[in-house]
Amino acid sequence: MAHPMEFVSLPNKPVSTPIRSFAHPLFGVSISVSALRNHGRGISFRSIRPRNICSASGSDTLVSSSRGNGVLAKEEEDKVGDLKSWMHNNGLPPCKVVLKERPSHDDQLRPIHYVAASEDLQAGDVAFSVPNSLVVTLERVLGNETIAELLATHKLSELACLALYLMYEKKQGKKSFWYPYIRELDRQRGRGQLAVVSPLLWSEAELAYLTGSPTKAEVLERAEGIKREYNELDTVWFMAGSLFQQYPYDIPTEAFSFEIFKQAFVAVQSCVVHLQNVSLARRFALVPLGPPLLAYISNCKAMLTAVGGAVELIVDRPYKAGESIVVWCGPQPNSKLLLNYGFVDEDNSYDRIMVEAALNTEDPQYQDKRMVAQRNSKLSVQVFHVYAGKEKEAVTDMLPYLRLGYVSDPSEMQSVISSQGPVCPVSPCMERAVLDQLVDYFKKRLARYPTTLTEDEILLADCNLNPKKRVATQLVRLEKKMLNSCLQATVDLISQLPDISVSPCPAPYAPLLK
Repeated sequence: MAHPMEFVSLPNKPVSTPIRSFAHPLFGVSISVSALRNHGRGISFRSIRPRNICSASGSDTLVSSSRGNGVLAKEEEDKVGDLKSWMHNNGLPPCKVVLKERPSHDDQLRPIHYVAASEDLQAGDVAFSVPNSLVVTLERVLGNETIAELLATHKLSELACLALYLMYEKKQGKKSFWYPYIRELDRQRGRGQLAVVSPLLWSEAELAYLTGSPTKAEVLERAEGIKREYNELDTVWFMAGSLFQQYPYDIPTEAFSFEIFKQAFVAVQSCVVHLQNVSLARRFALVPLGPPLLAYISNCKAMLTAVGGAVELIVDRPYKAGESIVVWCGPQPNSKLLLNYGFVDEDNSYDRIMVEAALNTEDPQYQDKRMVAQRNSKLSVQVFHVYAGKEKEAVTDMLPYLRLGYVSDPSEMQSVISSQGPVCPVSPCMERAVLDQLVDYFKKRLARYPTTLTEDEILLADCNLNPKKRVATQLVRLEKKMLNSCLQATVDLISQLPDISVSPCPAPYAPLLK
């Protein structure tokens, strides 16, 4: 996989001179950069004073490939100083953490850094406090809070704007103030502490590991969204005065290919922090001692918090000196953890799958049923969340909605309309029909996966399993466990019916399950 934020720097040439193609050091392909042009936006580039643009020579390349040159990279780090030293030199006050190394999943890649306690800590201790001068936010990138909010609200996500800024800064090489931080992000290659790179950068063959899971479609949808944002980059560049002034000739889509932007986007996505109780232009932040140097887990209360003119971390548990420090990843299901950070948490109490139910629009009584559903805080297309360990409760929650869809007699529908609650008249045959539909639905979802739970367990027992396949297998295994629990809960309800030999009622307009 290519470097998450690697790209070709442009040589110092007059704006009117076409620039030849250069071979990307890791991609091994040529990226053609044409002479920059106005794009019909009424701006005269010739009226702007040219600026020096970084050379593409090896000496100006930010980070060499991680494969086969760890010694050179180590020598550079010894010469320039590590991330924490740079931060102390630029205002980071004394703190209680150190940077340590752990081996990468891929032995061909350099070890990754992580934040560890430098001394014994107790719950409530401030591990570190990073001044705002060392935090990258949209307000800082775009130089104007109003513009930042306008762009983030109507044009691009905060992640896209932050990725664009770091790509520009990387082109400055060692001249950039953020050089040590960008070098650290390059070293991490978009991987967190428990993680592989996000599925957004997986090959088609690797995405096949997610076959049967709704997450695969989410990955493809997110990738399309990133492509749409890439196509809007030039608009941001022209609207943001700070970017235009700093990089007047570096039109984004001319300077960076989509693949490079996508890699940068994923790298930023893996480490951005969502701050609370701050302005919109500061809510998404890149904190140099934050993720991915901090490990995300679900059963934790510690968060990076904006306090005064800094972002600080107060630990929620005791640590021994040298132990890796963890923070809360928010109430995210494992599908989002894999998509955003490349890992799956086996003990995630927020893990869930979704069941989408919809009233049949061809039903002559659809409008009445829709009204009854809304009266009971449900929609005509209703998503039910099934949380790990609470599958039985989720199935029970679905039943009133499904029963409503099965009502066919007009007089019964009038009774439902006049009732005050979500209770529908339920005959034994209707209840059997509802439960049978659920059983069939859960069985079909399980059948979409190419492997069984037992086969997943055998795969995960293999210590040499490919890391990407491992996290994908962890995800689908947990999804199957929830689906199996839902199936079992439904079968149990059938066994509790007064007469399980009753045939299900015919349902010409049964609700739809997706």
